[in-house]
Amino acid sequence: MRADAARNLELLLTTGARMLAEDPATSIAAIAAAAGVDRRTVYRRFAGREELLTAVYQARLAAIEAAIEAARLREAPVPVALHRYVEGIVGVNRTWPTEISRMRTDPEIWARRLRAVDEVDRFLQRATDEGHLRPGLPDRWAGNVLGQLVHLSTKDLPGLGDAQAADVIVETFLRAFGNVVSGKES
Repeated sequence: MRADAARNLELLLTTGARMLAEDPATSIAAIAAAAGVDRRTVYRRFAGREELLTAVYQARLAAIEAAIEAARLREAPVPVALHRYVEGIVGVNRTWPTEISRMRTDPEIWARRLRAVDEVDRFLQRATDEGHLRPGLPDRWAGNVLGQLVHLSTKDLPGLGDAQAADVIVETFLRAFGNVVSGKES
């Protein structure tokens, strides 16, 4: 793909992600206009609205997978990996604000999403095993709360950069789930 075509595609997909997050019924014509491309250009690339939606969700998943890989959840020290992960996902949410749960009917997209969730769950289990998080929490509770904190940051921390938002989120998360006894780390 030519460089200008790749830029146009990324602009179309990020614009689509933003507009679909605001209004899931947004038309291809509206997305194309906001992205500054002709509607016919969109239809040459995508047969219809569903193909465009799928491309938006696949791009979001690719960004999530890249953030997980960059965080080095399996080998980096837990505090470092946690911050890298959160910072990366804050950036993903800001660039790709669409919600993947709408794509449960697409088996490939849903399987990729579940693999990402499992990777984070394994990391949080490692964090617990290494004493960074409290043991005994209900399954997936810490991961679900972390996901919601990151999701909220997109709306509630707009004036902060990704790293600053990650600072707030990680501190909040560790205060809630960190392995703390009587106000002191154990």
